[in-house]
Amino acid sequence: MLVIRPIRSTDFDALYQIAEESGHGFTSLPVNEDLLRSKIARVEASFKKQVDKPFDEGYLMVLEDTANGEVVGTCGIEAAVGMEDAFYHYRLGTEVYHSEQIDVRNEVETLTLCHDYTGAAELCTLFLRGSYRKNNNGRMLSRSRFLFLAQHAQRFGETVIAEMRGESDDEGNSPFYDWLQKHFLGIDFIEADYLSGLGQKAFMAEMMPKNAVYVCLLPEEAQKVIGEVHANTRPALNLLQAEGFRCRGYVDIFDGGPTVECNLNDIRSVRESRLLTVTIGDTPAAATSYIVSNTQLENYRATAAELAVSDDNDNVILDAETAAGLMVAEGEQIRVLAM
Repeated sequence: MLVIRPIRSTDFDALYQIAEESGHGFTSLPVNEDLLRSKIARVEASFKKQVDKPFDEGYLMVLEDTANGEVVGTCGIEAAVGMEDAFYHYRLGTEVYHSEQIDVRNEVETLTLCHDYTGAAELCTLFLRGSYRKNNNGRMLSRSRFLFLAQHAQRFGETVIAEMRGESDDEGNSPFYDWLQKHFLGIDFIEADYLSGLGQKAFMAEMMPKNAVYVCLLPEEAQKVIGEVHANTRPALNLLQAEGFRCRGYVDIFDGGPTVECNLNDIRSVRESRLLTVTIGDTPAAATSYIVSNTQLENYRATAAELAVSDDNDNVILDAETAAGLMVAEGEQIRVLAM
């Protein structure tokens, strides 16, 4: 059985291995022992914290194969980004130049450094080991976060964003970053991305261009990748677009990948998830696949299960093994979402 649960300190070795496997561009899990231990401690504190309004909490969960106890994936949600560390984006805009005298009108695309997403919740740290990328495991892992958002909406910003990985080669070189390195930062993409993941972002404010950048003045290779996603990230983007996420003209400052957003209450899976009351018994023959979670916080659990859900009935039969995995008893509620 595959169960999603909050990360804990005993998962450190597995998290470090995932950080190594995830490769370049996975900023939220830099290969740094102190930072990863600190991240786990922050998450454990966040799950215990009483929250009146979201601030700097982080909720990182792992996917555990209960058959062998192995951690095979991660998924996370940041409650409100930029509340303690600056959260940078480039905002795409347009400047218009017009002269009646010479009868010429030009529209020039610009990139402006901004903090516009401060306070937004962020979907992050989605990773699944290769041998488990089958049987809708990735879809279940990603979409389970919407059940958590629906159940604990008060703990998150009203806008939910996700940063999509931009174009880079196998060595981690980004065409968009090349011009920034050459003219402003002076360090390579991998080092800049790593420092950002460590939360050491002072160099951005000190070295990034303060004024709008004219896109037409960038190398053609850099222009082409603005707003484009890495090939490996395309399935994740498609899934989020199906949930209602859209790019509103914001891109990553390092690789130019798009950031997509949606109001929390407008996310399709948040709207379509349902609370049902549990009866423990044998699964009916007419069952279909659902993503299922309990309604707890510290002991949050989610998994995939076969259920027979009726539109006119708020009760559902859950088999004993799934009920135990979700830590729910007869008469308690679960939240469900059609797979």
